[in-house]
Amino acid sequence: MKVFRFKKKNRSGQDRKGLRKNLLRSRPLLFGVLVLFIGAGVVLSLRLYRFSAGLFPVKEIVFSGNMHLSEGELRTMARINKNESLFALSAKGLSAKLLQSPWIKDVSVRKEFPHRILIRIGETSPFAILETKGRTFLIDERGRMLEEMKGTVPFLPIINADPFKNRENFMEALNLAKVIKDRKIATERNRVEIIADKGSENISMVLDNVVIKVGHGDYEQKLTRLFALEEEIKKRAITVDYVDLRFANRVVVKPISEVVR
Repeated sequence: MKVFRFKKKNRSGQDRKGLRKNLLRSRPLLFGVLVLFIGAGVVLSLRLYRFSAGLFPVKEIVFSGNMHLSEGELRTMARINKNESLFALSAKGLSAKLLQSPWIKDVSVRKEFPHRILIRIGETSPFAILETKGRTFLIDERGRMLEEMKGTVPFLPIINADPFKNRENFMEALNLAKVIKDRKIATERNRVEIIADKGSENISMVLDNVVIKVGHGDYEQKLTRLFALEEEIKKRAITVDYVDLRFANRVVVKPISEVVR
């Protein structure tokens, strides 16, 4: 019986050198083919983008949820071009444009093909009034200025402070304003003004022309002690110079010399 044996051929060093040379010669060709494919891909992408840009032009923009900002103001902020493609329009980019307004805290965008876009606006509510350096601003709960205004708005606490020089005291004034709003004190009084001067003990407020020294922290407890004492002060018909709430578990009333517990 004849047996056939097959052996794997080993390439000689000369063959390997030839193969290496052929690969080196073909490298520019391979590179050229790769560039050709990439170029064709770019051209195809551009053509697809131009084609899609003409599809589903925006013909109707519907805003909802806006109370303070007008539809015209929102359209200006959104900057949606006439007949811009609904398909190509970026909801994220549109939201980013609108969120630049301090009045807007959140945005929801929904596309309704073929031609309508729905934009729901979540507006910030005015929290307090800031009086600083002879100017008056509406501010939100984080202390951001919403807009400059003339005069005051009823039922909002007034904060007299410099938010840039005395940031810590300004934030404490915001905390006090929150308690005042939660307890609806500003709606029941003629004027509630919070004064935030330098120093941790210099947070005070003016309540119906009476100065109240408040200090930092424990605002709920301090105001509870104040209002518990208020009826007694009225009964005595005393003209009060100021009330000091900065001491633990007591209230000091001036000009009364003793401590009223």
